[in-house]
Amino acid sequence: MHYYLLKELKHFLVLPLLFLTITGAWAQGITVQGKVTDENNSGMPGVTVLLKGTSTGAAAGADGSYSIDVPSANGTLVFSFMGYQTQEVPINNRTTINVQMGVDAKALEEVVVVGYGTQKRSDITGSVASVPKERLSNLPVTDLTQAIQGTTAGLNISQGSSVPGSSGGMSIRGVNSISANTSPFIVLDGAPFFGQINDVNPNDIESIEILKDASAVAIYGTRGSNGVILITTKRGKTGQPRISYNGYYGVESLANKLEPMSPEAYVQKYKDYMIAQGLRQTQVLPNTYEVENYNAGLTTDWLKEATQTGRITEHNVSISGGTEKVQYYVTGGFLNQDGVVKGYEFQRASIRSNLDATLTDFLKVGTSLYFADHNSDGGRVNLLYATAMSPYGRVYNQTGNYEIFPMNPELLFENPLLGLTRDRLDRRKYLTGTAYTELTPAFAKGLKYRLNASYTYEIGRQAGYAGRQANNLVGAAYANNNESNNWVLENILTYNKEFGKHTLTFTGLYSAQGTEYFRSGAEANTFINDQLSFYNLGAAENRTSSSYGDRTALLSQMGRVNYSYDSRYLLTLTARRDGFSAFGANTDKYGIFPSMALGWNIASESFMQQATFVNQLKLRFSYGQSGNQAIGVNQTATLYNPVRFPFGGTSTIGVLAGRLGNADLNWETTTSANLGLDYGFLNNRIRGAVEVYNSRTHDLLLSRNIPNITGYSSVFYNLGEVKNRGVEFTISSANVEAGKFRWETDLNFSRNKNEIVDLYGDKQDDVNNRWFIGKSLGAVYSYNWLGVWQEGDDIPATMNAKPGDLKFEDINNDGRITGDDRMYLGSTLPKWYGGLTNTFHYSNFHLSIFLQTSQGSLKGNPDIYYGDEAGRRNIPAAVGYWTPENRSNEYPSLSYRNPHGYNFARDNSYVRIKDVRLSYTVPQAFLERYGINGLTIYTAGRNLYTFTDWVGWDPESNQSSRGSGDWTNNYPLVKSVSFGVNLTL
Repeated sequence: MHYYLLKELKHFLVLPLLFLTITGAWAQGITVQGKVTDENNSGMPGVTVLLKGTSTGAAAGADGSYSIDVPSANGTLVFSFMGYQTQEVPINNRTTINVQMGVDAKALEEVVVVGYGTQKRSDITGSVASVPKERLSNLPVTDLTQAIQGTTAGLNISQGSSVPGSSGGMSIRGVNSISANTSPFIVLDGAPFFGQINDVNPNDIESIEILKDASAVAIYGTRGSNGVILITTKRGKTGQPRISYNGYYGVESLANKLEPMSPEAYVQKYKDYMIAQGLRQTQVLPNTYEVENYNAGLTTDWLKEATQTGRITEHNVSISGGTEKVQYYVTGGFLNQDGVVKGYEFQRASIRSNLDATLTDFLKVGTSLYFADHNSDGGRVNLLYATAMSPYGRVYNQTGNYEIFPMNPELLFENPLLGLTRDRLDRRKYLTGTAYTELTPAFAKGLKYRLNASYTYEIGRQAGYAGRQANNLVGAAYANNNESNNWVLENILTYNKEFGKHTLTFTGLYSAQGTEYFRSGAEANTFINDQLSFYNLGAAENRTSSSYGDRTALLSQMGRVNYSYDSRYLLTLTARRDGFSAFGANTDKYGIFPSMALGWNIASESFMQQATFVNQLKLRFSYGQSGNQAIGVNQTATLYNPVRFPFGGTSTIGVLAGRLGNADLNWETTTSANLGLDYGFLNNRIRGAVEVYNSRTHDLLLSRNIPNITGYSSVFYNLGEVKNRGVEFTISSANVEAGKFRWETDLNFSRNKNEIVDLYGDKQDDVNNRWFIGKSLGAVYSYNWLGVWQEGDDIPATMNAKPGDLKFEDINNDGRITGDDRMYLGSTLPKWYGGLTNTFHYSNFHLSIFLQTSQGSLKGNPDIYYGDEAGRRNIPAAVGYWTPENRSNEYPSLSYRNPHGYNFARDNSYVRIKDVRLSYTVPQAFLERYGINGLTIYTAGRNLYTFTDWVGWDPESNQSSRGSGDWTNNYPLVKSVSFGVNLTL
């Protein structure tokens, strides 16, 4: 199928070349000339003049004059320039056409989705950023976080893993909590989103807004302290039915291979290891199977055996349209991904239906239905074992099955391919539906009532079976099922009144929300055969089971007032009251979260009229509070755990102390201030925003140690305080506009300083948890590494070190390296991050290059050290080791045992070519012959190259070849190249 798809794409690529040839032959006929002026009758250089429906064009000169050859006197000329309204002028047999361009205020009048409504961009007082819509099209991604990473100031996304179906972690303006959830609150089509971010098909999205400051997020009360992401999906528009298809095919490969040592280097390493240990080497390698294969000259490239060329395909078809009374949008999508590590697969099938209907002049209703089915079945290769395995290990045994222990009698590492033989089921289904009724009574102009109702149902099923051969001849299975139900009812009342230069808008909310969760699971082992797998756990000799359920409720009221005078002076006042059922019995379950914001459109003042180069200048300030529910279900109650014990000769169920509850627990509260300046210069060819903010979160939910005599070791309290300060900067510029050529740049920069203000009220550090007053969360608390002890160095006897050992700074000067010599080295949180996009247009060709960066963070790197495993496993070729002949000052001797638990923290800053896109839009004049409304062909590359000093698989991800073997830590960063097409009929 892939061959035929590529074959068809070749035909599409030929079309543009044929069209360019045809248009070249057209370039005959009359010549039209004239002059383009601005609103002040001054000549405008650089205005683009195109013959509509073709690529024939010209650019106005220094005085605004232009000249263009057209094949017919009956065509239409299109005049366009950044910051001005595009004009279409029929030629009508004229040879001279002069045009005056009018300023385009569209950017200022752009309607932006905000919480519980919309606002004109020029009237927004809070910090609301829009993700560039270009990131939502012609970009083959499997997950929304891949599309928006690095695009928006203040939004930090970390792609922790490239596992098919996984999602990146998100945070807005730093980390506001220590124990509670720090991910932003997501609202989808006006309703709270309860699923996982990869439940959303990126192709369905119309726009994404990021709410960052207190004024913008306080309307979401106890869920807004980590910021809010508003996602709006596409809806139908009045007009003829349109059928659209978007599909692509891509190949994936390892972005960076951390190649293991070659067979020759592996043999030498064992020799050096025995010398370093002072042992006599009796055979070339330590294990029987290794020696046999060495003597036979047989080697295995385990990394090659464990990986493959990944493949990804996606198809999306949509039908949209409608009348003045009814509009519809229906779409279906299917994604299929085979990962680069064998066995890692992901499939997503989804369908969406959005419907809007105007029943009367005062009544409108609508629905949104969405269903997604996820499938990640299949056994998986263990990349950890593949990178550790000896190149002289055995892949298969004499019967043709996988050898369980390829380095027999070494039992530390199983065959990395063994997981491919294991049954594994991982499926999840997500269903959500929303409906609204909107009433605008004629007797009360400006009044609108809206009722939103949404329901979400999610079920998951995971099961697995490890066969008897691979599991000590007993066989082991597990099966887990979970489901969640979520419903929301929202009553929204909006009143808008304009009187003279005054505009007043009031928004009121009364809402209720309920959630219910249930999980059941079972485990079993010791099967008589492998035939039943996990389908009959009752056939096992040993069985255990468990179940769990909970429910919560949230009741809320909100009021917001927006006031504007002459579109110059803006005021927003908001207050939300939330009541959450999980809060403690001894506290008021309700909390009030107020905010205020001011805005001043300076560019609209009379004293700015002479500054014609200024098109937009708005100062914004906001201050307010938002909350974090923080508390888990039943966390305020004292719990007991069941235990089985012998009593009277029989087994009896009893209880033991589990967790001590605290009925005083309450929400965490974040108070923040934001100062912003929006700007636009030179007809908005340069535009953007600068913002500074300061936020403090208090009443943090922390676990505090208590005397064991109580029967418990700790209890949760609302204690401590964290603050975040930062600056954000964005700029978008139209650098060049010359005829058919345009060059645009988008840059965003974010710097955040996170700091723990207090923990337990005593201004003392918590070293065990690595929380330090005045320092950032995510602390790297370790030894200050100075290099490697060398022969000839004066090593104090108290250091208990030898040449080849790591050398650390003796902080307290006691002549020894102990835990007291550890220090704060930095944080896993970046000091700053950002993104840079350059987009080039030439005629119908478009090239976009996007760079993403994260700077100033530290991360432990186990890939450069393997300790006592060094004599029994392979190590990366890029990582060396110290010997008397190779006096490395970076890596220790193979005999080094790392007695201090040093984690090799290194700077993991990077700059990445995140994606490059090249697209061609087939001219409309050509498509009209075949009844096609639009056709774009594109190719895109992702994660093409990373500039970094990091030694390892990837500086950003959690992957480590010495990791836990867990699927989230057992997958490298991938790069991909895709070919796609967007077709509209």
